[in-house]
Amino acid sequence: MHTNFTDFLLLGFSDVSPSLQVVLFILFLLAYILTMVGNGLIMLTVSLEPVLNTPMYFFLRNLSCHEICSITITVPKVLENFLSKDKSISFFSCGFQNFIFFANGVSECIFLAIMALDRYLAICNPLRYSSIMTKQLCYQLTVSSLVIGSTVSLLDNSMIFSLPFCGSNHIAHFFCDDPPVLSLACANTFLYELSVFISCLCGALLPFLLILCSYIKILISILAMHSSEGRQKALSTCSSHLVSVILFYGTAMSMYLRLGTSRSDKNDRMISLFYCLVIPVINPLVYSLRNKEIKVALRKLISKVTHKIIFCQPFFIFYMHCGTTFFCASHSLM
Repeated sequence: MHTNFTDFLLLGFSDVSPSLQVVLFILFLLAYILTMVGNGLIMLTVSLEPVLNTPMYFFLRNLSCHEICSITITVPKVLENFLSKDKSISFFSCGFQNFIFFANGVSECIFLAIMALDRYLAICNPLRYSSIMTKQLCYQLTVSSLVIGSTVSLLDNSMIFSLPFCGSNHIAHFFCDDPPVLSLACANTFLYELSVFISCLCGALLPFLLILCSYIKILISILAMHSSEGRQKALSTCSSHLVSVILFYGTAMSMYLRLGTSRSDKNDRMISLFYCLVIPVINPLVYSLRNKEIKVALRKLISKVTHKIIFCQPFFIFYMHCGTTFFCASHSLM
């Protein structure tokens, strides 16, 4: 490997006006806070509420964990770059950010397929569902998705960052993603672009085909139901997941499944902005607003927390009063 520099410069949104940068900083910060709070609440609610101790909510909790990981690996660095004149990121940090982001993305693709398979078993094979989708299998599927995602990302990452970088070190993006990093290499990158394309094909398209097959069978089963109430209940359990799949795959495929086509830095940046920032914010809203059990559990959790705050408030006031009295008394003796 022949590289003339030890770090990259993340240009991000340095080409926009200062006033727009302030607006973008506020948007990024709000999106990060909302993602952490929204997904954190879902994880906490599912963990504490016994009624939600089912495979579907186990997978939902893990999906929320993926969303937190996805936004945490990118947004804090973007916020730092907004506030600092130094836009640099070390070669190692850039590779690490790229590895975690890509591994998380592939794992999420597989995880969405696992969630579709879970819904297929629950709707099409309800009598055997509990015996098939055991707790042990849930853990095995979760670990498998992480291992596959990490392996695919490691292979992809090692190939890209073994390329010679001897020209500009300016990345026209707000994080270290495959396409903008590849554009800086001073070598023929076709084979490397092909490897990224194949990685995305295996890591994203195969799970998507599994999702598609699962929902075709689910739709056939729903249409065969005689009860309209049963059809409505089955559709309601799938609608939130379908929205997440459409949002995630729609943006990811438009970004990565393009081989040998001309790219626009601004277009790529806008697409990345959507799946890095918007989707992690939307997903908790989609799952909480369209799910009665989650809404009920959230109300119970908020009610418990509020009750504890109200219950503890007199003790807090008494403690503060005693502390203030003691401070005033000791101050008067000095």
